[in-house]
Amino acid sequence: MAAPAAEDGLLSIGEVLHLLKGDFPDVSISKIRYLEGEGLVEPSRTPSGYRKFTRADAERLRYVLRMQRDHYLPLKVIRDYLDKVDRGLQPAPLEGSDTVPRALVVAESHPSPEDLGSDGQELRLSRRELLEQGGLTNEALRELESFGLIAALPGGSYYDATALQVATIAAQMAQFGYGPRHLRPFKLAADRELSLVEQVVLPMSRGRQADSAARAEETARAIAALAIQLHVTLVKAGLPGTVGR
Repeated sequence: MAAPAAEDGLLSIGEVLHLLKGDFPDVSISKIRYLEGEGLVEPSRTPSGYRKFTRADAERLRYVLRMQRDHYLPLKVIRDYLDKVDRGLQPAPLEGSDTVPRALVVAESHPSPEDLGSDGQELRLSRRELLEQGGLTNEALRELESFGLIAALPGGSYYDATALQVATIAAQMAQFGYGPRHLRPFKLAADRELSLVEQVVLPMSRGRQADSAARAEETARAIAALAIQLHVTLVKAGLPGTVGR
């Protein structure tokens, strides 16, 4: 459902939130305020100080949130891109940017979040559908679950987009002789990296400022993007005959 527009055609922050919630269930008013504070959008103000957004502002916020979610881009990269657009320049599309890697940096052929769902709805696969689409045997899936690489959604009946990505990668790595047990070190390494991120982010998220949660989320994304870059760089550096050495 579309949010009702004000008589002047402008939208309150609550109405903008309503427009975005369908595609971005986790978005909040504090997140929108944070994005405004970071210079991603500049709503007008009424004499009494209330924010008023245009439809273009709402679509700009939608673009920012999509670039964060689907391409894991930090706000600085998105802000710099939009600033160039605002100044009449024609920067290269962010979707093809090599500045910050996507969640699956080394596997462009694997499904991205935008390929796995539609209309912002969360992907929900049954166990049978996960086996078929991921290319796994039931035994391989059981092993991946036992090592913590794949987990069902709460309730245990369905799996999400992350589970499908892991299943697809595991099936392709099996072609090179890697079984689920060989992939366990990747899970352990990811857990260690997450622990490092949490050391910085948790204290921020507990702050008293209204945008503490949004600031912590953006910091986590930025650190994660750097961690992925570092991981890919180190793997490439260790490969014999790597291009660009």
